[in-house]
Amino acid sequence: MSKRTDKRARLIEAADKLFFEQGVNITTLANIAALAEVPLGNVYYYFKSKESIIIAVIERRRQSIQAQFSEWEALGNMGRLKSFIELNANQSSQTASFGDWLGSLCQELCKQSGEISTAASSLLKEVLGWCETQFKGMGKGEKSQLLALSLLSGLQGTSLLTLTLKDSVVTEQQSKFLIQWLGTV
Repeated sequence: MSKRTDKRARLIEAADKLFFEQGVNITTLANIAALAEVPLGNVYYYFKSKESIIIAVIERRRQSIQAQFSEWEALGNMGRLKSFIELNANQSSQTASFGDWLGSLCQELCKQSGEISTAASSLLKEVLGWCETQFKGMGKGEKSQLLALSLLSGLQGTSLLTLTLKDSVVTEQQSKFLIQWLGTV
């Protein structure tokens, strides 16, 4: 990795971490530069604005989601959905402190308009579509879209309650319930 790519990657990683832990609106370019150990003046060499860093973070998260989905490819449809639920359960401590790594970002950014809102919205739409594909693969036909929406709503609602109540047990319990629910749909 070249020095230029390394600094750019560090800036994106730092922004991603800070956006998750404190939110996009509170995070400044100075915060990002400090965490990435890049001089603040150099940030503009890699990104024209905070908005361009936000778009890069959204793309980073998209790639992370796609990599996770690829990792589960060898599992059956039910196994992939269970793994998705378990992924959320495994992040319950982080969720209790900072919220959901995907939903919180999308919720914050979708309040804006333009490219950022569209890009953030597309992240959850992608996950929703992936869930629907899994249900279709399980032979759920026309119910697949509603089942996918129910699953993703359940996970996002659980994340919201986990953060609000500061209780990781909420995610752990709901994850078990959702896995049982999968067996009944």
